[in-house]
Amino acid sequence: MHQILILSGKGGTGKTTVASAFIHLSQAKAYADCDVDAPNLHLVMGRFETEQKQDYRGLKKAFIDPELCIGCDACRQVCRFDAIEAEPQYHVVNIACEGCRACAYACPQDAISFVDSKVGDLRLLERGDEHFSTATLIMGSGTTGKLVTQVKTQLKQAADPNEVAILDGSPGIGCPVIASLSGVDLALMVAEPSVSGISDLKRVITSARQLQVPVAVIVNKYDMHEQKSAEIEVLCFKEGIPFLGKIPYDREAVRALNQGLTLDQITSSSADAVKAIYSATLRLVKETMKK
Repeated sequence: MHQILILSGKGGTGKTTVASAFIHLSQAKAYADCDVDAPNLHLVMGRFETEQKQDYRGLKKAFIDPELCIGCDACRQVCRFDAIEAEPQYHVVNIACEGCRACAYACPQDAISFVDSKVGDLRLLERGDEHFSTATLIMGSGTTGKLVTQVKTQLKQAADPNEVAILDGSPGIGCPVIASLSGVDLALMVAEPSVSGISDLKRVITSARQLQVPVAVIVNKYDMHEQKSAEIEVLCFKEGIPFLGKIPYDREAVRALNQGLTLDQITSSSADAVKAIYSATLRLVKETMKK
């Protein structure tokens, strides 16, 4: 399955806005939201006919058997994450437990075992021949990157392998982004014309290159700071990265999103820019596949 990933390097740049427009413009039958900490692509994708939901279980967490525990306090003293509380009886605070097993080694009664714990929900939504893979991580839970990988794997298993999938990537520059980047055909970076936007863009481009993923860049709300937008264009020129266009700040886009519409469904300057960028992206993907 060919995959186009919309990425940003930081949150709030508009990657979901671009991803949703690409899904509608391409009439994609396979797409996913890889932002499992705070997914929002479903807000503009309308209603689905069916939903398959399953628990996602992450690292094992400690469990103290109250019948075996003698209250010696050895486990609480050795826990560096303050995940064990003594009142009303010795128990583990799941959200704080890192599964390091130090408490189990310290317990003289073998009262501590490790059990699977639910850390999120994995969902597959279907509408006709459309497949939408997404997930939601329980607040404060870890293993985000593994859940992102599950989201992508679920989409591959459900959808036609000949489809071109549109992926709304994870924000930031850490483990979830690496999981989002793995195995994609093109990462389209939605840059923000700001100091932090440029800094994070550089770092996520480095990650993409380490994974040998082709990269292209666009700038959203470029007219909010045209000097920084120009800096991004110069950066792309120096690094040999395709620069595919700029999207202006547009109040009509905000109104459309509040109504559950995507940019391609309205008439505005930002909609025209996104359509031009979509066409440029298709041309670049075709060239990349030929190589």
